Amino acid sequence: MLALVEPTPLAPCQDAEDPDLWFAERQADVEFAKTLCRTCPVREACLAGALERAEPWGVWGGEVFIGGAVVATKRGRGRPRKHHPAA
Repeated sequence: MLALVEPTPLAPCQDAEDPDLWFAERQADVEFAKTLCRTCPVREACLAGALERAEPWGVWGGEVFIGGAVVATKRGRGRPRKHHPAA
C-alpha cells in the first residue's frame, strides 16, 4: 500500500525567481531576503549550517553574514566611514 506524504514546502530561496537576492548589494534587497526567510520551514537549520561553515557572505537563516560572522545590517557600497563608532 502506498502512503501519501504531504509535500514539504520549499524554502523561499529554493523557490525564488532570483536566487541572487540572497547575495544582493542593495540594502533594500537584503532586507527583502531576510523578510522571506522569516517564514522558511528550515530557517533554524539554515542559520546553524551557515554558522558552522562560516559562510563568507549573504543572507542565511534570515541573518546577514559578512566575513563568516552575523552582522546587524549590511553596509552599502561606497566610501567607508571616517570614524568608527565607539563600541
